[in-house]
Amino acid sequence: MKTEDFNFELPEHLIAQTPLKKRDNSKLLVLDKKTGNIEHKCFSNIINYLNEGDALVLNDTKVIPARLYGIKEDTNAVIEILMLKETLENVWECLVKPAKRVKLGSVINFSNKLKAECIEIGEEGIRKFKLIYDGILYEILDELGEMPLPPYIHEKLEEKDRYQTVYAKNIGSAAAPTAGLHFTQELLEKIKEKNIKIVYITLHVGLGTFRPVNVEDINSHKMHSEFYIMNKASADILNEVKKSNHKIFSVGTTSTRTLETIMNLYGEFKECSGWTDIFIYPGYNFKAIDNLITNFHLPKSTLVMLVSALAGRENILKAYSEAIDNEYRFFSFGDSMLIK
Repeated sequence: MKTEDFNFELPEHLIAQTPLKKRDNSKLLVLDKKTGNIEHKCFSNIINYLNEGDALVLNDTKVIPARLYGIKEDTNAVIEILMLKETLENVWECLVKPAKRVKLGSVINFSNKLKAECIEIGEEGIRKFKLIYDGILYEILDELGEMPLPPYIHEKLEEKDRYQTVYAKNIGSAAAPTAGLHFTQELLEKIKEKNIKIVYITLHVGLGTFRPVNVEDINSHKMHSEFYIMNKASADILNEVKKSNHKIFSVGTTSTRTLETIMNLYGEFKECSGWTDIFIYPGYNFKAIDNLITNFHLPKSTLVMLVSALAGRENILKAYSEAIDNEYRFFSFGDSMLIK
């Protein structure tokens, strides 16, 4: 399969620059993966598609204010880094701009509380840094860092919390699991009252999720690995839901990739943690999830490939075309889709 097979034309004005005032007021496109039938709803209607005994799986990762600007010690060049993941204690893999300025041994000063020394050179702008700081790292990042909004968002984010889900808990992501941004606490309470099981897992979103596909043949694309955790309580609930033939609704591609990774490894859900670089594209046989709540994704991205694997490429491209005709908002702060 070619990367170009997953391309589509998107008018620039449909790229959402700011979040809606009320999270669950976004539009919801409902796509039946068997028939290709499409409905247009409001996100708050999502509850009508969930039945008693079903499970709603949420990624409770919390975004770090991971974008930092510093000064290179020897040349005073301004360097931007995006912290992606901690690989060893106080050693972070980062995306660097301009990467060519940062060599082995380069030291970047961010403040009198934080500096970083480059200890490894990677490909495509990746560097590993040893962080040197006084105090608690996440408190320093809260003070110095910016929320790592994607490059297609040019507006300033007025409230940092709007790039977090309302249930964000475990710190470690370089990007938000954006399908979850539509949920409010009130909506989650109503879902619980309907006896739908709300299950939390963690996948710290890194480069694997949002890096574009730059190869012609998708089989040549290499995913970067991301860290995930599932606890025993979540595993037990999901195994019970599977056994009782109820549905698992995965919220977002990050939850989906975590659930499918675990099911591929163990044949069931179990308490575990690890790194996943799973790449899901058409031809993949889903073993963990039944339905998916997701946003509208970038052309030629691994995320469009994942939703095409679940619903069929033609169904997805047709749904995206209809979403464009109906002025749906796209990408991180955009509208939502249910694939059922």
